[in-house]
Amino acid sequence: MMPEGNAIEKSTVLVVDDTPDNLELMSGLLKDRYRVQVAKSGERALAIALAEPHPDLILLDIMMPGMDGYEVCRHLKAEAVTKFIPVIFLTAKAAVEDERMGLEMGAVDYVTKPISPPIVLARVATHLKLKASADFLRDKAAFLEQEVARRTKEVAAIQDVAILALAALAETRDADTGAHIRRTQHYVKALAVQLSQDPRFSTELDNDRISMLFKSAPLHDIGKVGIPDRILLKPGRLEPKEFEVMKRHSRLGYDALEQAELALGAEVAFLSCAKEIALSHHEKWDGTGYPDRLSGTTIPLSARLMAVADVYDALISRRVYKDAIPHEEAVKIILDGKGSHFDPALVDAFDILQDEFATIASRYKDSNFDLFMARVKQFAAESETFNW
Repeated sequence: MMPEGNAIEKSTVLVVDDTPDNLELMSGLLKDRYRVQVAKSGERALAIALAEPHPDLILLDIMMPGMDGYEVCRHLKAEAVTKFIPVIFLTAKAAVEDERMGLEMGAVDYVTKPISPPIVLARVATHLKLKASADFLRDKAAFLEQEVARRTKEVAAIQDVAILALAALAETRDADTGAHIRRTQHYVKALAVQLSQDPRFSTELDNDRISMLFKSAPLHDIGKVGIPDRILLKPGRLEPKEFEVMKRHSRLGYDALEQAELALGAEVAFLSCAKEIALSHHEKWDGTGYPDRLSGTTIPLSARLMAVADVYDALISRRVYKDAIPHEEAVKIILDGKGSHFDPALVDAFDILQDEFATIASRYKDSNFDLFMARVKQFAAESETFNW
């Protein structure tokens, strides 16, 4: 608050009383220190208080015709724009019960008539100072909350970009994968949302978990960076020994993410989810997958979701070792894998989402990603940093 002599910065005090003599008395007492507004009724007091600029403090009589002071106070505390304005009851009602009722309604003070001018001035000054401090703390808290939200959003955005960039760099090893990471990310989300409607999965697949799955999915094949080109890019069927090397990428991805988490010194939710997916998305429902031959629900749900998404996208996409197949054929292969390769519940969800999968595949075609991938590959080829 500025010095009291600066009229522009004077605090505004609204005096509410139905008696003209009382209004004149209080105006005379306050006018040298504050800007004074007056109201002869509760209704008028509310109209003034709700209008801009709002008063800084209200001196409120209780016994008034029509809307009494208690009712005025009740309305003031119910409105967002006036609930923090301090109210001091100024009244002839001197009973303890009246004072209790007034303070319980939210008044900051209770002064009985006839008033003592020095006491009234002291209490008005005290509560204006308290209000100024409270306003400052509220404004600071609101600013800090907005700043935290802004920085959290910024960190999340940087994290998302870093994840996609890291995953994209892994995908540069395979010339035909293109927007695979984006498609599988959206397939997983669609499956998870559909599955969350099933009571068996609704608790595990809440909004936060689905968001985490979406964020983590692009890292599912990050371990490919450790597979030699002669195997990863072989234009034909892998020999048994070569396939054993290829299978290592799931463990390599898990280990890389594990080391990242250890370096941070704390468990990170999206990394934990990414580790599950990287390690186990090649496991099969019947236990014939890799690397640990897990079966059924011992396979993490995140990995079971990615298994459906990854296989579907691999089927409809061209690879160095095969041509793409039509959507309808890919759907049949997924449905035929129910209970053997895939979790039956997830296959049922996929069956419902056939058209949505096709839409996602169309939306994120490899051609939409080619320019970015070409630039990354060019950089990788020209930079000594990338020694594949």
